[in-house]
Amino acid sequence: MYDSIELEKLGIPAIAICTEPFESGAKAMSVLGGIPDYPFALIQHPIGSLTPEELHERAMNAAPQILASLLARPDER
Repeated sequence: MYDSIELEKLGIPAIAICTEPFESGAKAMSVLGGIPDYPFALIQHPIGSLTPEELHERAMNAAPQILASLLARPDER
C-alpha cells in the first residue's frame, strides 16, 4: 500500500492488491498515507498455497477491478 500511495502522489497511477484479511489494514494505510479514498484491489485469500493455475485464475478475476481502478483516476493525482 505504501509504495502505491507514494507513486500516486508522484502522479504515477498505481494500485495495491491485497487479500481479504488485509482489507482493514489497507484502508488504514490509505488514510495514513493521505489518500483516504485510495482504491485497491481486493482478492480472495489465500494466495501463497495456490497452484500456478489457481493463481492465474485469481489474477484474471482481479484484472477488471485493477483496470477500472487505474482508468478511473482523477487527473489531479
